[in-house]
Amino acid sequence: MCDSIAKITGDTVRDDYNSINTVLHYTRAAHFIGLWKSELRLIEQYLPDQQARLLEAGCGAGRVAVGLWHQGYRRITGFDFSSELLDQAENLAREQGITGLNFLQADATQLALGSLIDYQPFDGVLFLFNGLMQIPGRENRRQALRGLHRLARCGAPFIFTTHDREDPADLKEWAMEAERWAKGEQNRRLVEFGDRYFTDHNGNTFMHLPDRNEVLADLAATGWTHVHDSTRNELASETPKVRNFSDNCRFWVARKEQGRADSAALAEG
Repeated sequence: MCDSIAKITGDTVRDDYNSINTVLHYTRAAHFIGLWKSELRLIEQYLPDQQARLLEAGCGAGRVAVGLWHQGYRRITGFDFSSELLDQAENLAREQGITGLNFLQADATQLALGSLIDYQPFDGVLFLFNGLMQIPGRENRRQALRGLHRLARCGAPFIFTTHDREDPADLKEWAMEAERWAKGEQNRRLVEFGDRYFTDHNGNTFMHLPDRNEVLADLAATGWTHVHDSTRNELASETPKVRNFSDNCRFWVARKEQGRADSAALAEG
């Protein structure tokens, strides 16, 4: 018998992020939570020049871009595949009298194939709040990494976050999930081991939780050089609002090195 259960796709995630509950969730975060201390610490460390041209993938309702503007960063282009979230980002900037931020609609997995983002290379790339890991399918995530690599100048840092499948508190749960996969008893909509898809009062959420070796392999395969990683709790003591908004996560810093694999990033071009 054919399996009639539809797998989660990028279209699934896009529809979820255009839903009213999810849009309200991220809009509230943009208005009332803003930039995290941990985010700002790494950005100031690896991108100290406030005139740097920054590209934010998965900019959502503008939480990071607007927060960085208030910190003195003025040359920011954000993109997202959710038209509803982009509307909220533009509204937030307009309400605060902010000019100069560019918000565009684009799919991170399609950047290498041509997109609305047609600029000189960016000085830094951001993909925060686990946006990369909300792309279903490892090859799709690698396609996004290749596309961002192409848009970055040589030497540009890339800062992104993931949830950590190797968190000691979750090892027992993941061992049980591995048994379910081995028996074919996992949620049949999931694409690969490490995926989660859940529903709460904020709407539906897809998330892939990688292990460390997976992230390092994906960076190497797409032309990025690993520079640093640490948990949010190691970087800063966040406000209660931030802690209530998100669990602890892992920050990663990679770099597009001179002479490193444009060949890797162009392998499928």
